[in-house]
Amino acid sequence: MPDKTPETAFPSAADLFSLAGRTALITGASGGLGLAFARMLHGAGAHVVLAARSERRLAAAAAAFGERAEAARLDVTDDASIGACLAGLASRGVVADIIVNNAGIATTKLAVEQSAEDWDAVVAVNLRGAFLVAREAARHLIAAGRPGSIINISSILGIRVGSHLTSYTATKAGLLHLTQSLAVELARHRIRVNALAPGYIETEMNAGFFATEAGQAMIRRIPQRRLGTPRDLAGPLLLLASEAGAHMTGATIVVDGGHTVNAV
Repeated sequence: MPDKTPETAFPSAADLFSLAGRTALITGASGGLGLAFARMLHGAGAHVVLAARSERRLAAAAAAFGERAEAARLDVTDDASIGACLAGLASRGVVADIIVNNAGIATTKLAVEQSAEDWDAVVAVNLRGAFLVAREAARHLIAAGRPGSIINISSILGIRVGSHLTSYTATKAGLLHLTQSLAVELARHRIRVNALAPGYIETEMNAGFFATEAGQAMIRRIPQRRLGTPRDLAGPLLLLASEAGAHMTGATIVVDGGHTVNAV
């Protein structure tokens, strides 16, 4: 039986997925999936920085975590706000080495009914904002000589399309290419960049719609015949954030119950 060396021995699952000693910054973390992502990373041992525009909601959310959590005001559409947030952490010797670009909005209008302002607002948050946060976080990681993981939250609507969501689908598709481009550029700095593309995930915000006849019809088009839950995203998120995914960069993990591979 061959000797086990550090190169051939397999670490335990607990060690592979542990985020102890890591700091995770999650945008759009005052509620919804952003808050759920923060809980997942916190549960794996990370210190979490809940970032969003609403200071009141953030403070209450961070307080509920107890230890290893803090709130930080951050507007992803404002370059100065992003810089101030990360500089504030750095001034305390804190470098966020896990970044979850979760902040996102949608305009539900037909393309011919959307104004230029509608389009610009969605692009500013979903695509431009993700770029600005990733860029600033990478600058701090490079300056500190630290490896890191950037996780962009895209959507299956970045792979396929849906009506009334032109700007949303365009930005989520752009986010997938942004992920690949950043992965190539940042690999030399030991910074991994990957994307998570959820399908339809049940949250408090959409529960009412999915209880309707139209919502139920949509669920029937999912091969697993059910909506996803935030818990379904925990494993993929932790894989991308932790050493378990150390050789993954430029990848997109789709979590959709088979929705995108269903027959037309």
